[in-house]
Amino acid sequence: MTHDDVLFGFRLRLFTLAEELGNVTEACRQMGVARSTYYVWKRRLERYGLDGLHVRERRRPRMPNEIGPHLEHRILAFALGHPGFGPRRISAELRRPKWGGIEVSEHGVWRVLKRFNLNTRGKRLALIARHADPYERRPEQTPKDLHIDAQLPGEKVQMDCFFVGRLTGSKGVIWQYTAIDVTSAYTWAFLRSSESNPSARYTAELAHLVATELKHAGWKLAEVTTDNGSEFRSQIFVEALAEHGARQRKIKAGRPNSNGCAERVQLTILGMLASRVCPLARAKDHRPAPRPRRVPHLLQRRPRPHRPPHQRRCPPISSTAPTRCGRDDDPHLSSPLRIRTA
Repeated sequence: MTHDDVLFGFRLRLFTLAEELGNVTEACRQMGVARSTYYVWKRRLERYGLDGLHVRERRRPRMPNEIGPHLEHRILAFALGHPGFGPRRISAELRRPKWGGIEVSEHGVWRVLKRFNLNTRGKRLALIARHADPYERRPEQTPKDLHIDAQLPGEKVQMDCFFVGRLTGSKGVIWQYTAIDVTSAYTWAFLRSSESNPSARYTAELAHLVATELKHAGWKLAEVTTDNGSEFRSQIFVEALAEHGARQRKIKAGRPNSNGCAERVQLTILGMLASRVCPLARAKDHRPAPRPRRVPHLLQRRPRPHRPPHQRRCPPISSTAPTRCGRDDDPHLSSPLRIRTA
């Protein structure tokens, strides 16, 4: 309920009370309203009905030097057509011949925009956004089924290398060389050590191993999917694949999912090793801590009590040689004291 609604109810109650009491003076006294005001409202009620009791809205006064309505409409149209322009830019643009050569100062433009509550860029953009066409969302497309199609064993084999780390008793770093057949999920893997990065010699060895075992089983190695590592781009690995008549397919950089079967089997092997090694590590960590060894009482060094310099005992002073008063390690008495005798 607004303030105008409260005033309308108050005025309506005044006329209702006057009709109930049959006395205008008593009704005005109880409501705290002058009789002259009562008769002013009564004339409005008789002429306009109940709408005459509502609060009338006052018309905004128009100043003599105010910009006319026809110029206001031109300014508002240009401001809404270019909501990013400020008052200075709008005033400069309206002076150009193509916009009619309207001479309006930037302050006059700002007052026109302020009069219609469009004096900021945000308000103009908000007004345009409210009347813009509704956003139509693009219909969702059904995502493609991501699947590596392989019908026969050996048709697609994925290879990858996994960094294991440094092991005790081994030289260099340990790498796991992994290959998996996409159709049957049969996996080949072995560990080899190298100075830093994986070696192309071991990737070629893995390719020979996979091709040989597939050949013994009656299948042929057709395609090998790898990443763009140097161990797979080496001439040794390329010649090993060419020897068995297989082609190499390199995945795009930053797309490890294209080689996802090899990535997933390496995580599976890592989880199996972690499940076996971690219990041993936890058992080793939970061993009772050794008891601290006790130091014999005679070997422990007791702190000496602090005494002021005047309470410390001094050795007998010789009359022939300089000496020091107090202990040699006392910082307060570190300077020698020389005594002369008569």
